[in-house]
Amino acid sequence: MPNPNAMLRMLIALAATMPIASATAQEPPTLRVGWTIPAEETKYLMMRRPELFPELGKSYKIQWIQFQGTTPMVQAMVGGALDCSTQAPLSLAQGALNSGLKAMIVAQHVGEKPGQFSVYWAVKDDSPIRSVADLKGKTIGINVYGSGIAGPLALHLRRHGLDLDKDVKLVETGFPGSEDAIRSGRVDAGVLNQPFASRAEAKGGLRRLFSLADEQKDIVHIMEVCSAGIVEKDSALVRRYVRDLTSAMSLVLADRDRTMKVVSEVTRAPIEVLDTYLLKQNDFHREAGAKPNLTGIQAMFDIYTKAGMIKDKLDVTTFARNDLMAPIGP
Repeated sequence: MPNPNAMLRMLIALAATMPIASATAQEPPTLRVGWTIPAEETKYLMMRRPELFPELGKSYKIQWIQFQGTTPMVQAMVGGALDCSTQAPLSLAQGALNSGLKAMIVAQHVGEKPGQFSVYWAVKDDSPIRSVADLKGKTIGINVYGSGIAGPLALHLRRHGLDLDKDVKLVETGFPGSEDAIRSGRVDAGVLNQPFASRAEAKGGLRRLFSLADEQKDIVHIMEVCSAGIVEKDSALVRRYVRDLTSAMSLVLADRDRTMKVVSEVTRAPIEVLDTYLLKQNDFHREAGAKPNLTGIQAMFDIYTKAGMIKDKLDVTTFARNDLMAPIGP
């Protein structure tokens, strides 16, 4: 398997020899866009069904570059190898404060709203753990150390008299391996995200203990950002992209069968599995027109400051331009 750091260095070096968005009379400008899995259905649709977007491939092109998470995309954007990418509020905040990332929030992929899916921690049915306070001295699973969900987790434990660093042991399991970590006893409580939550619920034997929504009702998980460099150089290009993201979200929500087929093509998840949750009540919330929930993003910034995960307070409005945010109509 290629070394991801070496690949990133090569990508940045290549970018240094290319203009951000070159165009000739014959060739439309190209936007370099980073993406990852899961929950980026708008991008998957644009990648796999470009014929649904009249301007894509004609007035502008997209070079799609896959990454294994949002943090590497921060590094690629800082290094000039990407124009736009998926970011979580935490990765954007840390990128801005620690690496000098200058970017604008242009759209939103998924978040949480009351009545829909919320990332949660589960225990075995026969576990003696009945409350958050019972986690003292226990082992808790998390997807990766320092992830975006660690902030709400730390505050929720604190609300129940526990210190994340002193009173529990945190173990990295990843989302795919979390269910097995709970069932095998590797962790006393493990974190479940979709589609792994639906799979675990279908098997039975696990019990929900608490969710992110128990700490914060308005959560944004991932959004789309574009670098200040490309915004300043060619804001019209960014508007075309955001207009297509707006359209893509409408198409994603309007035709669930087509969306499941596209997601299956990209993620290789069987449609039968996707059908258990995707775009149902037990899935994440998607804002109409991919509109960024700035209030929710600000709340996430505040949580990370309070939890000590970022050093300074941030104002979400410094990352926003009304004329470049979804929804943008035809």
